[in-house]
Amino acid sequence: MQLEYFQLIDRILDLNLDEKTITVEAQVPKQSTIFEGHFPGYPIMPGVLLIESMAQTSGWLLLALFKFERMPFLAAVKEAKMRGFVPPGELLTIEANLVHEGSGYAITDAKIKVGGKLRCNSTITFSHVPFPNPDLRGHMDAVAKRIGFPQQALQS
Repeated sequence: MQLEYFQLIDRILDLNLDEKTITVEAQVPKQSTIFEGHFPGYPIMPGVLLIESMAQTSGWLLLALFKFERMPFLAAVKEAKMRGFVPPGELLTIEANLVHEGSGYAITDAKIKVGGKLRCNSTITFSHVPFPNPDLRGHMDAVAKRIGFPQQALQS
């Protein structure tokens, strides 16, 4: 994870287009300035960053399902539940699955586990549009390579 750049996904573990699911990993850094204020003497990963991690995981699933022809943007977060603390240094396993897609929107269910135990979950809605410019597309291609996005997923 690179919290300061909102790069919250380290690697894609599994992408199943038939089942419309994805599983990724993210290593929470042991040290980050984010923990200095959240909270002094008792550092925990901010819930908003856990939600963002689930949104990014869902976004990679949608990018795969759209064959990198449309870019998903966060539209709504529903039923986000924090079920336990995530201290620095933990390895997150983040899963998402597509619930619905249509009319320019997509809905996913996502969850984060640490050591097999559920720490949070949410239902997330995205709008999706054609890539607005080549710079964003190029950036997403570079990040896809860094996190091990399976290029064969883009072939029909």
